[in-house]
Amino acid sequence: MADVKITLKKSLIGCKKPQLATAEALGLHKVGDTTTQPDNAQTQGKIKKIIHLVEVSKG
Repeated sequence: MADVKITLKKSLIGCKKPQLATAEALGLHKVGDTTTQPDNAQTQGKIKKIIHLVEVSKG
């Protein structure tokens, strides 16, 4: 199964609570934090919710 590398590029200050919770669920706390998650429907849904804050790459 492929993995997705997610990096937080913008600050979470001023974001709505659901977006904060989504970033927290992905393991992103500070700008520059990177996490690797499995590429499945659940992860894609989380990414879609905060796509304006993160950078996504395969691998």
